[in-house]
Amino acid sequence: MSLTDRAIEQIRELIRSGALPPGSRLPPEPDLAAQLGLSRNLAREAVKALAVARVLEVRRGDGTYVTSLQPSLLLEGLGGAVELMQNDSGVLQDLMEVRRLLEPVACALAATRISDEQLAEVERHLEAMREARDDVERLNAHDAAFHHAVVSATGNETLLTVLEAISGRTLRARIWHGLVDTQAAGRTLAEHEAIFDALSTRDAALSQAAALLHVSNTERWLREYLGSGEALLSGTTLQR
Repeated sequence: MSLTDRAIEQIRELIRSGALPPGSRLPPEPDLAAQLGLSRNLAREAVKALAVARVLEVRRGDGTYVTSLQPSLLLEGLGGAVELMQNDSGVLQDLMEVRRLLEPVACALAATRISDEQLAEVERHLEAMREARDDVERLNAHDAAFHHAVVSATGNETLLTVLEAISGRTLRARIWHGLVDTQAAGRTLAEHEAIFDALSTRDAALSQAAALLHVSNTERWLREYLGSGEALLSGTTLQR
C-alpha cells in the first residue's frame, strides 16, 4: 500500500468511526495532517482522491466537507466505469449475468412495496412501449424507464444505482436487438406485460419469475448473437 493509500484509509476511518460524520467539515489541512501524522502534501493528495470519489467535497473559500455519503452519490461513477470497460463480448455477457442475478429479485421486492402511484407509472411506460413498437430507440427508452420505475419501487437506492449502471451498457444491446430482429418488439412487449401483470397482483414469486424469463431471454439472445461473431457494439451501427 502506498503512502497516499494509507493516508486515504486514515481519513476513511475517521468517517467510518463517526469522528467525521456526513456533512461535517474537515479540520484545516495543517491540523488534519498533524492529527493523522502525515505530511501536508500527503493529506492534500488523500483529500483530492476522496473528493474524486465523491466522499469529500472541496468548497472553495469555505473548506472541505464530508458529503451526504448517499449510495446514489458514491456509486454514480459506476455507470461511467462500466462504460469504460473493454468493449468486448465477454464484458457484456458478464454484465448481463449480473443483471440476471439482481433484477428478478428486485422485481420480487418491488411487488411487495410498490404503491398505486408507482404502479401507474410502470403502466404509463408500458403503454408508451406499445405505442412505440415501430420506433426502436423510443421503444428502448421506455423499456429502460419501465425498469427504472420497477426498481425504484423497491425503495432501495443502492440496488437502483447498481442496476442503472448495468442497464446503461446493455441498453445499446437492446437497441441493436430491435434493429436485427423484427420479432423483438412483440416479444419484449409480451414480457413486460407479464411483469406488469404480476406486479399488479403484488405477487412476488410471479414477478420474480416474469422478470427472470425476460432477462434470461435477452441474455440467451445476446450469447447466441455474439457467438455468430458479429460486431454487436459497433458505434456507427448503433447510431442509426
